[in-house]
Amino acid sequence: VQLQASGGGLVQAGGSLRLSCAASGLKIYNYAMGWFRQAPGKDRLFVAAINYSGVTTAYADSVKGRFTISRHNAKNTVYLEMNGLQPEDTAVYYCAARSGSNILKSIQNYSYWGQGTLVTVSS
Repeated sequence: VQLQASGGGLVQAGGSLRLSCAASGLKIYNYAMGWFRQAPGKDRLFVAAINYSGVTTAYADSVKGRFTISRHNAKNTVYLEMNGLQPEDTAVYYCAARSGSNILKSIQNYSYWGQGTLVTVSS
C-alpha cells in the first residue's frame, strides 16, 4: 500500500495550494481518508477528514473555512484545497487512510500513511 502525497511548495501568505494524495495497493472507496500536518518540533495534528462516500467531512478549527477536503474515488485520489494560507500553516502534510466509514480525528485510528509533502508559507 502506498499513499503518495504531492502538491506542496513555497507560497506567500494569503496564497493557495492544492495537495493530492494518490493511493495504490488499496481502493480508497473502502476507506475514510484524512490529512494531518506536523510543524517542525511539534506533534502531528489532525487537519481534515472525509468519509468513504465524500458526503461527510470534518476540519480542525484552525483551518475551517479555508481548507476543503475532497475525494475522487474513481481516480483513487484525495485532495486538500488550501486557501488563505498563513505562516502558521507551514508543516509537512500527510495523508492517511482508515478502514471503515466513520470520520475520526485521532492518528491512532489510521492504518496507512503517506510520506508527506512540505508546505512552506512565507510572511
